[in-house]
This record gives sequence, C-alpha cells and structure tokens, in this order.
Amino acid sequence: MNTDGQGWRVEFDAEVEFRNGGSLRVEGFRLDSPRPELDDETTAELLVRHLGLLMVGSVRVSNRRMIAEAHKGSRGVPTGAAGGPRLVELSHRVEHGMATLPGVPGPEIGDYLTREASREVYGPGTEFHIGTISMVANTGTYVDSPAHRYDGRADLAGLPLSSVADLDGIVVRVAGDGLRAVDKAALLPFDVAGRAVLIHTGWDAHWRTPAYFEGHPYLTADAAAWLAEQGAALVGIDSLNIDSTDDPLRPAHTALLGAGIPVAEHLRGLEQLPPSGFRFHAAPVPVVGLGTFPVRAYAVLD
Repeated sequence: MNTDGQGWRVEFDAEVEFRNGGSLRVEGFRLDSPRPELDDETTAELLVRHLGLLMVGSVRVSNRRMIAEAHKGSRGVPTGAAGGPRLVELSHRVEHGMATLPGVPGPEIGDYLTREASREVYGPGTEFHIGTISMVANTGTYVDSPAHRYDGRADLAGLPLSSVADLDGIVVRVAGDGLRAVDKAALLPFDVAGRAVLIHTGWDAHWRTPAYFEGHPYLTADAAAWLAEQGAALVGIDSLNIDSTDDPLRPAHTALLGAGIPVAEHLRGLEQLPPSGFRFHAAPVPVVGLGTFPVRAYAVLD
C-alpha cells in the first residue's frame, strides 16, 4: 500500500509463447501488485499465475507502468491487511429523520427518561438516560431475511447466526464502470460458495443526497439466480436496493431469499476491503415476526 492506503496495480503488454505451440498476446492488461514497483520478470510471473497458464515457454513484457489504484482481485497476489486483525466499518449511522428509501419516513429518536428526570429516581450524583426510537425496519444498513419476501419463511429470529456472522467474505468490484446492471459475467471469476459476496458499486458516495435515490446499481436476475445456484451464504451491496426499483417483480430478492440467502443492503466502505481474506459480520436483532432490521455490518481483516 502507498502512503494514502491506496493499492498498486501494474499495467502492461505481454506476449506468451507456449511450449506446445501457439501464443497469447495481451495489451493494456492490469493486475494487482504486491508492492509499488515491479520488474518485467515478476510481472510475467503474476500474469502466468493469474491466468493459470500451462505449458508456458516464454513471456515477454513491455510498456509496463505502475498505477495507484485499489486492488481488484488477482490470483497470486496476497490479500488482507498487514499488522494483525483490523475492524472495518461497513454500515451507515442511524440518525433522527434520515431517509433510507424514497417516501419511507425516517427514524424518530427521543427520550423515555431524560437525565434531568432520572436525578429524581436515583441517588445523589447518579443519572441515566433511556431513549426511544420509532422507525421502519428498512432503515440504514440492514439485512433482509427470507420472511421479507416470503410469508411463512425464516424471520429475523429464525435466521441461523452462522448465516450472518463470521462469514468468509469476497468483494466483487464494479465501481466506476458506468453500468447500472451487475450481471452474471462480473461474478463468474469468483468462488462464491459458502461466502458473503459483497458487490462494491461505489454508490454509497451518494448517501444522504438526492442522487442516492436515482439510477442506482443493482443485481440482474441472471446474476442473482447464479449466486443462488452456486450457494452463496449472503449477498450484500452498497446501493439503494439489490434489485432495480423499476422492476416490480424484484427478481434478485426473489431468487436469493427464496434460496434462504440473506441480503444486506446500503453497505458502505467496501473500497477499504481486500478482494478476499476477511470475515464479514452483519447480525440483526432476532425480532420475531420481522423480516428486516438494521445491522452493524463490519469486516475483520487478518
């Protein structure tokens, strides 16, 4: 990492000659770099390992340059943070009156027992505050259980703790590609089985602004169906909704929750995470009869 905490990537052209005949040429190819400077030989090794190439005879690298850019996930490059475990905040703060979804009222935070009033209840020099909050369950960063979409399915209290806590996590980065729809093709390189799959769109940059509610990124029906088929443990996104709000059928919720896969929405800070090598936690309060509730989502980097 450089002094700003930004990762490094290497961009280059290369020509690969194979021992059994044939060749492969790439131009403007980018890979994550384990350090700020690489030579041609190390770059060639990274290319071979990332693509899983067999029977390689020689690799010629040219036009190599280093770029200060967040890691995207390259085979052969270590992931994770140095210096021991680190906690990364991935949830938005809940504040009085804030808007999470268009047209949905914000939370009302108040007092049940003020500090001033408590002085009449407790001994000299002793005071407490007891607060109240009234809110829609879909507030801030929250997790949807199957009961959010399907009557009679597991509610918050019915979610196994293992489905929302201490999950092996991976990040799928699509931030900055200019596309709203995140399709199956963006997911195919990843082994998602049993993992928390976090879609990094960068949309959280618009949080608490009108732009957050318009034209948000989402997961396509094919992508959601593929994640369900592959057995993802949880799917999260740093956007307004995992579905396009223009589609009343909500196919991503339908496929994922139908497969018993919890959905985390309105995440933030996914740019702080490596592509893999972290544990994800987003456990809601086990409220009986509710399908959705806010969470304190975070990652543990080792």
